[in-house]
Amino acid sequence: MHAFDVLGDPVRRRILELLAEGECASGEIVEVIQREFGISQPAVSQHLKVLRDGGFATVRAEGARRLYTVDAAPLQQVDEWVSRFRGFWEHKLDALATEVARGKRAKKKG
Repeated sequence: MHAFDVLGDPVRRRILELLAEGECASGEIVEVIQREFGISQPAVSQHLKVLRDGGFATVRAEGARRLYTVDAAPLQQVDEWVSRFRGFWEHKLDALATEVARGKRAKKKG
């Protein structure tokens, strides 16, 4: 499955956001996702499987618990793809930063 197919789903993106904050037990993930998206535990488990199979997450057993962490390697591939388009907005962000700095200087003078 292509990285953008994995990331194209809002549930999987939300799971990755949770994992970006640190290691998370599957039960904690299920609790948040069920509350936010109203989907079943088996559906959340399927999303976790897609993330594991796609290389976006790893899992380790700790007793009866399954602890998930994000694996950044596929995200690096996404970043490399997006970098081809970064030039379309970087100059605009640089210009915005310049204007913000000018506004701060003007405020100090005034």
